[in-house]
Amino acid sequence: MPQSAVAEKQKTILVKRTFNLPLKTVWQAWTEPESFKKWWGPKEYSCTHCTIDFKVGGKYLNSMKAADGNEIWSTGVYEEIIPLKKIVYTNCFSDSKGNVVPASDYKMPGEWAMEALVTVEFEEVDGKTNMTLEHEGIPVEIDDDCMKGWQSSFDKLENNLK
Repeated sequence: MPQSAVAEKQKTILVKRTFNLPLKTVWQAWTEPESFKKWWGPKEYSCTHCTIDFKVGGKYLNSMKAADGNEIWSTGVYEEIIPLKKIVYTNCFSDSKGNVVPASDYKMPGEWAMEALVTVEFEEVDGKTNMTLEHEGIPVEIDDDCMKGWQSSFDKLENNLK
């Protein structure tokens, strides 16, 4: 299917969240592997692997593992980094070696492009951190589940990094 036809069946989700955590802690949650592993994935998943080459053009590779052993890998490239303000990165399903694979390899519903774009913006206000996440390219069939997944992950971020 042509990329434009796929795009018509996708949407962008927007998550705004205020964490009762300082900006530096939330920033590290996104940029340092050991912090990232504490929160990545919805509540029923754990992050068993995370590598982050945090620079423009750098890559990441991480996994989410369910209790039943099912593991989902993702990779991407950092497109823009403004320290303590903004991170823009590509997001792709991958195998454990970081090779991009179609979402169908993980039996994900909907029509996914091979690459999505995620923008995360941060602002500290009175010792708390306001964060806005925009995730482009989510199939309409799964946008609600994706939104719930991000919210569940962010619950873990707040609870596990205090």
